[in-house]
Amino acid sequence: MSKHSYPRVRAGSVKFKSPEAASAAREAGLFGAAPYVAGDSHVDTMQSFNPGNSAADSEVLRGRDMVSARTRDLSRNNGWAAGAIAKEVDSIIGGNFRPFLKPDWRLLGLSPTWAKEFKEEVEAKWRSHADDPRKFCDTTRSQTMSQMFGTAYRSYVVEGEALGLVNWRRSRPTKTTLRIIDPDLLCNPRNAADEKHRRGGIDLSRDGVALAYHFRQGHPNSDWSGVDGMTWKRIGREGQNGRPQVIHFYDKLRDGQTRGISRMAPIVETLRMEQQYSKVELQAAVINAVLAAFIRSPMGPDMIDEMFGEGEGSAVMDMNVDRKKFYGDNGGIKIGGARLSMLYPNDEIGMVPTARPSAQFADFEGAVLRQIASGIGMSYEQLASDWSKTNYSSARAAMIEIWRGWTAKRTAFAQGFCQPYFMAWLEEMIMDGHIKLPSGAPEFYAFWPAYTRAKWIGPGKGFVDPVKEAQAAALRAALGLSTLEEEAAELTGSDWSDNIEQIKAEIADMPEGTLHPMAESFAKLLGHNGGPQMAPED
Repeated sequence: MSKHSYPRVRAGSVKFKSPEAASAAREAGLFGAAPYVAGDSHVDTMQSFNPGNSAADSEVLRGRDMVSARTRDLSRNNGWAAGAIAKEVDSIIGGNFRPFLKPDWRLLGLSPTWAKEFKEEVEAKWRSHADDPRKFCDTTRSQTMSQMFGTAYRSYVVEGEALGLVNWRRSRPTKTTLRIIDPDLLCNPRNAADEKHRRGGIDLSRDGVALAYHFRQGHPNSDWSGVDGMTWKRIGREGQNGRPQVIHFYDKLRDGQTRGISRMAPIVETLRMEQQYSKVELQAAVINAVLAAFIRSPMGPDMIDEMFGEGEGSAVMDMNVDRKKFYGDNGGIKIGGARLSMLYPNDEIGMVPTARPSAQFADFEGAVLRQIASGIGMSYEQLASDWSKTNYSSARAAMIEIWRGWTAKRTAFAQGFCQPYFMAWLEEMIMDGHIKLPSGAPEFYAFWPAYTRAKWIGPGKGFVDPVKEAQAAALRAALGLSTLEEEAAELTGSDWSDNIEQIKAEIADMPEGTLHPMAESFAKLLGHNGGPQMAPED
């Protein structure tokens, strides 16, 4: 077949010489309707909707600085944004975000008894490191570990990413320390343009692996940075033996994305417009309250005649002087708490109508807040702190839905940001001999993830109805759908093992016969008689 003898393809009533020509005509909308309305350029509602396709980093990095600046401003000055951020940080991180160590003893070929003892020892040393009031865990010595995790998570919500440096400080009781880094400091040296293997301040391998990070040594807009603001330091992602050095957590939404974008980006415009609308309504209400009444002074025909007739128009000035003297002699005009005795001739009292804020304001604001709540991943009731129209069933359904999303975010953040630091800290503990492995245990670096496997626990979900929640938890544990440890962690954020040890001590200290019958049964399960345990007689 010659290059000019194409088979004819029919598309509707039009014939084309090749399938390529028919496809091009179809895409150009030369005949018929597009298979999807979203792809049809002839629909009236779609004609002005022509976004372009860009690479992931092109979409994120071009406007990232402006998005971050706007979301920071909203987090400072918008009450709804500030409240939503605080609620999410408190619910996911809280005041005591900690690991429950679960070493993979099966993979390591060790016993569950060793796993329990190892767990207790590691967690005890971690608490000493993370909760030390001297704050040696923080490179800057300003926060405890949970507070640093909260700061990092807040950065992730507001700016789309959390950055941390795992440092080594020889003068500290534990040499491994963490420093939270401002994402503004991560950028290309000398503000150079992005390249194939260096984008957003990150050096990338051929496979797209982040190899190193370039940090500006001072914020460019600080008053004191000087030369530091134009100096960069390159830090590798990992050090010797794979020890984490830079921790970078963000939501990767597309292939080729190397930096994060604020999670508030989709609702910035809505938040801004709602803020302006609320401000205008509030200003109108304040003006109405301040200017509740006024004096109306119509001028009679004679006065108008004198004003615009021949002469100097002194009658207007004379009238104002006379009015001022009249009200001055009568003690002035008072509306609240005073009696109006007489008005100047032709004067009358006018009242400002108090119709603001508008009757639809509350409904409109509620609709806007629902959109904002959906965009940031929480319920309207949580965002607005409005539970007036909520019953148990709806509150429970909302809690389950929101908690599912928060659990996913907590797990992702714990694995992406908290776990690498925990691994670096445990490496120091074992390599320096503070925690010893049993004889014959597998080599630590070969099984690093198995030794440091952990589940991170924060605040509990809480209760809508405490009795129903406790009954449901007991039923799940009884049916094997969950464990007591998981229920304690999810509902109250506590450690079930610690709870049991404390309960044993409390039961042992109670006088005999003072326990509730249900507590008596529980005490028997724990091996107590409900009173102090006496040693058997010889």
